[in-house]
Amino acid sequence: SLAVLQALEDGLKKADEDPSVKAVMICGENGKFSAGADIRGFSSPKSHGVGLAPIVSLIESSEKPVVAAIEGIALGGGLEVALGCHYRVAHVKARLGLPEVTLGLLPGAEGTQRLPRLIGVPAALDMITTGKHIPATEALKLGLVDEIVEENTTEAAIRLANKV
Repeated sequence: SLAVLQALEDGLKKADEDPSVKAVMICGENGKFSAGADIRGFSSPKSHGVGLAPIVSLIESSEKPVVAAIEGIALGGGLEVALGCHYRVAHVKARLGLPEVTLGLLPGAEGTQRLPRLIGVPAALDMITTGKHIPATEALKLGLVDEIVEENTTEAAIRLANKV
């Protein structure tokens, strides 16, 4: 939603400007990282405000480490947000993917560029063209996530952020 994008932008800018902040952790609520954009918003008139691609670029360009704490699902734009992060920690039961292609849409926040850089062209092409969701264990093998945990994902992401 526009409110979430605005909050991400505001939080990232505030963190980057604050010398006492050493790292940033991004997580979702209620056991889900992000299911991505609400498809109904694509048919409504364009609203003024920030878009997902600039937010993902802002995350990626942060001089401070940004760690995604992925619980539940990171799909579509949610996965693209995670791809912009410097590190990704996922719960063992998490699922990741770019399902918008099953609706005839291409990932719009540069996921088609970031995913191949991270996991290689063959694996990225499979995920991008099929829209399949992969489990966290496969994401770890591919290099899509840096760590998987069975415990509290946000606490694990904070530990990783403190370590880096």
